Amino acid sequence: MGTTAKEEMARFWEKNTKSNRPLSPHVTIYKWSLPMAMSITHRGTGVALSLGVSLFGLAALLLPEQFPHYLAMVKSLSLGPTLIYSAKFALAFPFSYHTWNGIRHLV
Repeated sequence: MGTTAKEEMARFWEKNTKSNRPLSPHVTIYKWSLPMAMSITHRGTGVALSLGVSLFGLAALLLPEQFPHYLAMVKSLSLGPTLIYSAKFALAFPFSYHTWNGIRHLV
């Protein structure tokens, strides 16, 4: 009959305690650095851009009206300039950051 997971873990820790093996470093011991943060942000913007492009393409295929119709709907909402500029920044920042960071990486 097999052992339970609890017994397996107890055996594992007992063996490691006897052999005095060092534990693997945990993420929390690393000091954050600028390249680390830039790498994580680069990956995040890449995922966001691929999801955004995929959703936009899927919407273009499945929605019944043409793009000008939806643009007119957004204009009819009479959103303030602060919200419009915030939305433009939210769309432009990931694209420009990902592009320039990719060029920096290639250089």
